[in-house]
Amino acid sequence: MSMTVQPLPDRPDPTVIAAQNDAFRKLACLGVPPAQPIQGRMHVTRSLMEAGDGFMAEAVKATGAFDTFEPENDPEGWHDFGAVEIRGETVFWKIDLYEADSDFRYGAETPDNPATTMRVLTIMLARDW
Repeated sequence: MSMTVQPLPDRPDPTVIAAQNDAFRKLACLGVPPAQPIQGRMHVTRSLMEAGDGFMAEAVKATGAFDTFEPENDPEGWHDFGAVEIRGETVFWKIDLYEADSDFRYGAETPDNPATTMRVLTIMLARDW
């Protein structure tokens, strides 16, 4: 018996979301302008800000440069989570997608549409999770 998998028309294209998330991370962390406007904010936790000695800057830069996406750390293919090592300390980063006009109360209805999606990148020490 063979089975044909039909594409889901209402499901957003993960490669589009991944490209947008990558572009937003590079903008927020490395100052690299995206090809098209992408709305978003970056937040870092208090413990990351208080780490001192340039640690936060290293963590932000490593977050922007991250490109090791595999099925284990990116099961949906959205490039919305990662972990980096800074001086022996694990730093997590996560991108959440919200409906742009919802005051961060509702998830994005069309997460592959940058005009209606607000991205929030949070960078934190793993021990704070």
